[in-house]
Amino acid sequence: MAIPPNPTDMARLTREVAERGEHLFQQLGTRDLPSSPDHLVIEMDIRPEFANVRGALQGGLIAVLIDVCAGRLAYLSCDHENGFSTATSDLSIHYLSPVAVGPARAEARVLRQGRSTIVLQVEVTDVGRDNKLAAISTIAFTVVAPRA
Repeated sequence: MAIPPNPTDMARLTREVAERGEHLFQQLGTRDLPSSPDHLVIEMDIRPEFANVRGALQGGLIAVLIDVCAGRLAYLSCDHENGFSTATSDLSIHYLSPVAVGPARAEARVLRQGRSTIVLQVEVTDVGRDNKLAAISTIAFTVVAPRA
């Protein structure tokens, strides 16, 4: 059984993967759209390797898109400049319609922010289907204090 790398080694390995363009987030090909400070919008195209047997975006990738979009906004909303970060603590998704044309657009906004928890809502739409609502999510993040 392999011994997992320590946090310092993992951070270094993650940077190396990103420098090679091999990180999962880079492979998804997401792109940012103009947003206000309390709002974050990202898009992702449907590609054959991301589609289910019906040609729509895989539901698990919609969940990843939601987590990435909300996670970035939660991180920006916490005191990250002083070493605080966030970790997903709860995620609820209601799938309403497939993302069949694309791109998938995720729009996150903060619903409530406290000292230890940030709750966000994310709506995912299928831009190519006149912004049809595809999924709605409520997601919570725990604010994590800097390591001592």
